[in-house]
Amino acid sequence: MPTFAEARRIILEYVTPLSAQRVSLLGSLSRVLAEDVIAPRDLPSFSNSAMDGYAVRAADCQNSRALPIIDYVPAGRLATKSVMPGTAIKIMTGAPLPDGGDSIVPIEHATESGGAVRVMQPVELHQYVRFAGEDVRKGETVLAAGTLVRPYEINLLASFGKAYVTVVRRPRVAIVATGDELVALGETPSIGKIVNSNSYSLAAAITSAGAIPVLLGIARDDLDSHREKLAKGLKADVLITSAGVSMGDRDLVREVLEKLGVEIVFWRVKVKPGKALAFGRKNGRLVFALPGNPVSAMLTFEEFVAPALLKMMGRGQTVKPLFPAVLQSELKKKAGQTHLVRVRLEYLGGKYLAWSAGKQDTGLLKTMLQANALAVLPEDRETFAAGEEIQVHLLDGSVGMTAL
Repeated sequence: MPTFAEARRIILEYVTPLSAQRVSLLGSLSRVLAEDVIAPRDLPSFSNSAMDGYAVRAADCQNSRALPIIDYVPAGRLATKSVMPGTAIKIMTGAPLPDGGDSIVPIEHATESGGAVRVMQPVELHQYVRFAGEDVRKGETVLAAGTLVRPYEINLLASFGKAYVTVVRRPRVAIVATGDELVALGETPSIGKIVNSNSYSLAAAITSAGAIPVLLGIARDDLDSHREKLAKGLKADVLITSAGVSMGDRDLVREVLEKLGVEIVFWRVKVKPGKALAFGRKNGRLVFALPGNPVSAMLTFEEFVAPALLKMMGRGQTVKPLFPAVLQSELKKKAGQTHLVRVRLEYLGGKYLAWSAGKQDTGLLKTMLQANALAVLPEDRETFAAGEEIQVHLLDGSVGMTAL
């Protein structure tokens, strides 16, 4: 049985980024570039004014002399005249720098009267001029393959007219819930039945990670139903199941997966919650059999599945970084396995403080709603005293929380 760290390392060793695809510019947001982007031209492509003001020659502005204004250049237009010695051209931000001009005087640094401008402050050569190629030179690699596309990258790509971008493909992730006790969303469960909520929380988590969920419904507690659903799921890039992976009479997932040719790489991990996790593969496709308790399913997805999906999509950072927080009340656990404890963080006095989010039973959803982070408690310890530092990482959607 692998440890928490070993299980995650094994999973990531089996993962390689998916193939590339060409998508629209906005479709590339939060995706990873699959090829270098080379600048097709300088940026800016022409020298221009960084301010509303006057294009001048710096040498003409040293004695507060009045300079006749001989032309006006709004953004998007070219000057019809050159800046001759002893003259100025009125110019707006972004307009091309007229020939002969070498500096810009902002409007607030000058006084205009009677068709002339008087410069009120010393002028430095090239001030407020954005020169062609100052930002990016033609032929420069502006974005390397492996870059995550954010709104900033979108702006640069749009500046070069990139309407389409080559990125790493998003994996399709099939979800199969198992159990006769499950009813579909929209049905009212009778006594002994529960709504298939795991499929929807997993689909939301898959979407949040950037992948594409494919809900395949419920596999009932018989071999034929499991075989039909799991075979269909194995056509996706990744198959995730929930429940049916332990040792009960109706826990059929591993048996059916093996009959379908899936190599079970490991089953059971030294972690709580999530001990019953199984990981397998078939023909390059990954299989994660998650526990059925809602909290266990979500946390095993968080710690094991999400990093694999991120690596498949070309992301360099796949595992959330741990950082220290000061525990505010004692925590106890059994030695021999890593514990994932839902905690509430607050940033006070220059440090993070951590409180337990409540009872840690894996069937209780409320603590997931109250938590904004997970404490990762090492397997070799049992007691963690109030006042000592523990290692934590943020949960997705933790508004206002930023790791140091």
